[in-house]
Amino acid sequence: MNKLKAHIKQWMKALFYALITVVVIKSFFFWVYVVPSTSMEKTLLPGDLIFVNKMSYGMRLPITPITFPLSHHKMPFNEQWNSFTDIIQIPYVRLFSSEIERNDVVVFNYPLESHLPIDHRPFYIKRCIGLPGDTIKIKNKRVFIDGKYLPFPVNVEFNYNVETTKALTNDTLLKYGITEGGRTGGDHFWQLTLSDSAKKCLKELDFITAINPLKVDPNGYADYIFPYCKNYAWNIDYFGELVIPKKGVTVILDTNNIHIYKKIIEQYEENELEWNSTAFLINGEETTSYTFKMDYYFMMGDNRHNSSDSRFWGFVPEDHVVGKATSILLSVNKNPNAESKYRWDRF
Repeated sequence: MNKLKAHIKQWMKALFYALITVVVIKSFFFWVYVVPSTSMEKTLLPGDLIFVNKMSYGMRLPITPITFPLSHHKMPFNEQWNSFTDIIQIPYVRLFSSEIERNDVVVFNYPLESHLPIDHRPFYIKRCIGLPGDTIKIKNKRVFIDGKYLPFPVNVEFNYNVETTKALTNDTLLKYGITEGGRTGGDHFWQLTLSDSAKKCLKELDFITAINPLKVDPNGYADYIFPYCKNYAWNIDYFGELVIPKKGVTVILDTNNIHIYKKIIEQYEENELEWNSTAFLINGEETTSYTFKMDYYFMMGDNRHNSSDSRFWGFVPEDHVVGKATSILLSVNKNPNAESKYRWDRF
């Protein structure tokens, strides 16, 4: 009996040490995440299991230390219960920090989920196209950084209006990797999300009569585009110019740009902000300027017309950055019409 107790105790200790090791690795070094959406197609596909290096930009210390091990924001056995308590919150600290490079594919916590602690907000994955201090402008889908054209990613996708002489079948769409879009009128008019390679393949089919880019009014104001103000008449294909905030830089506040910086000042950098037509009060003191405490980034998906990104909700603060996506470990195809459940070529 004593041998059995000793054996059980030994196994319990081993499991405890294993759990501690995994928690430390997950918190500071690396982890794996499943891509949930199509916003990065065809670079990343829904169902890709990706390896994320948390040391790429420095190790972010846990902000909410009292958390159920290996969970995110809900308990693994009950989705109604939070897996953390925010009674204790530690200020943001990143050890051995290093810079994000332009075009890195970055995993970060979704900034808009402000009711959750930073490190328990949902994970998003996008391409970083704008760095702190950059001036970004999007003109007819093309991105310009400080006035210089930033080439499209290799697998970039856009929406196109397609005209045919007969209906497109699922087999045809799947053959060319077309997974988004559908009819817009009868059997002959479609709106499809296409990469350059898919567009070229469709053009070669004799029943395709036209493939035209989705047209967006250059002066059209979209009220769902950041910063949600008519003074900035921007939309998904025509955006900016916009200067990305940088740590230590001071901006002069006015009644226009306050719409851009309001969330940064109030939410991300935790100040009290009031203003009227003549004055700004930050933490009760009248001021005409603000100095940023953190660096910020501009993220976009490679699926440019089907991505919820910085065009829609603004900047990503540095304390939300988790790590760099470095490789695909395996890929599960969740499309019920797919020939194979697994994408073997992506393992």
